[in-house]
Amino acid sequence: MDLFIILVICLACLILLSLLNQGNARRKLPPGPTPLPIIGNVLQINIKNITKSLRMLAKEYGPVFTVHFGMSPTVVLYGYDAVKEALIDRREDFSGRGRFPVLDKITQHLGIVSSNGEIWKQTRRFTLMVLRNMGMGKKTIEDRIQEEAMCLVDMLKKKKGAPCDPTFLFGCAPCNVIYSIIFQNRLDYSDETLVNLIKYFHENITIASSPWIQLCNAFPFLMDYFPGSHKKLFQNFQNQKKFILEKIKEHQESLDRNNPKDFIDYFLIKMEQEKHNKHSEFTMDNLIITIWDVFSAGTETTTTTIRYGILLLLKHPEIAAKVQEEIDHVVGRTRSLCLKDRASLPYTDAVVHEIQRFIDLVPSSLPHVVNQDIKFRDYFIPKGTNILPSLTSVLYDEKAFPNPEKFDPGHFLDESGNFKKSDYFIPFSAGKRVCAGEGLARMELFLILSTILQHFTLKPLVDPKDIDITPTAYGLGTLPPFYELCFIPV
Repeated sequence: MDLFIILVICLACLILLSLLNQGNARRKLPPGPTPLPIIGNVLQINIKNITKSLRMLAKEYGPVFTVHFGMSPTVVLYGYDAVKEALIDRREDFSGRGRFPVLDKITQHLGIVSSNGEIWKQTRRFTLMVLRNMGMGKKTIEDRIQEEAMCLVDMLKKKKGAPCDPTFLFGCAPCNVIYSIIFQNRLDYSDETLVNLIKYFHENITIASSPWIQLCNAFPFLMDYFPGSHKKLFQNFQNQKKFILEKIKEHQESLDRNNPKDFIDYFLIKMEQEKHNKHSEFTMDNLIITIWDVFSAGTETTTTTIRYGILLLLKHPEIAAKVQEEIDHVVGRTRSLCLKDRASLPYTDAVVHEIQRFIDLVPSSLPHVVNQDIKFRDYFIPKGTNILPSLTSVLYDEKAFPNPEKFDPGHFLDESGNFKKSDYFIPFSAGKRVCAGEGLARMELFLILSTILQHFTLKPLVDPKDIDITPTAYGLGTLPPFYELCFIPV
């Protein structure tokens, strides 16, 4: 038989099988747009801005609906009530990590972010314990953040008010904070190691947020048979893995089992304690990926938030001026800001929260998965179905944040000007998969951003009304456009 005919028959069978599978699944799952064979709803979704597409679909199908990224159905949760019901009220059912093929290829389902089951439970519990031991939420880590914030101030002063691209410098402080937790010491801002690490983190989040990666997640075979930016992502990981292995070897040679000094020491001691347990989750492979998870998340997310936050303050100089006025009145310009000051700086605290809400850094979180067959709002969702909680739909809820498209610190202030908490503030996600480093990130964002404004006036190179704050990517992360500014010492 002619090879062409065989291929046509195989393709026809594949399409028929796809139609049967999709038909059976769609009768059980929440409603959604009709998927095409094999490619699903890809043509109906703008992969350059999935967030916008989901908003339009929610208007048509409601707060719980199904879309097909390729042949795989994904249930989308849209709006505070649906997200809260799933991630908080039914946290056990929705606590699994869903498929994210590009990331899965790197992590092999190890570490914290991409793992499931016992390995996830033990690794996350252990990581949180070590972070607390290393000072997360305590004065010890606050001192480190203050030190790095002042190092950043010193480097910015050396610019002497000249225009500069702050991308690298904004990465140094968060990177050094998490670096000291994992590897004990810090790096000088001129150190080539720090320069390369920040470059990798920045490239990784940029690539991971690109439309091409969205396609690779929908059609994983693209990664194996086509060139693309995913190759650069994988190469960056190999370079980072090599660096991590070198640091682990150094720690193995100098390990003091009675006096662990950093995350690696704690993990190596745990590995030694469980060396006779054949089912132990504390392996060398898991250590490497856990370090990569913690290091990546602890650096780039905070860095991007600071970078985007400063751009918003350039766009709104009246808000930056009001923050500076409050800091001058409460703290002054000579004493270092500390976390205790936050209670006395309600406007500054509101600005930091509004930055996180407005930029919507991780629009849909990473996908979840249901751990068992469940019934949710009269719909049947089979075990293993991907779940996509839209954090955007909560952070931009019009009831909680009137006029949400406007950057307005008043979203977090009451009528008396006091800071106002909101249950709708979930930039770190919610439930069992909430970001393990949330406490550390919140400390860093408040201290670093407020310290910058304590010491500098932000001077844009163009009229504020001409500053473009439109993101350059709406993928895994929401990324700000390139910009330069002048840091004028006060």
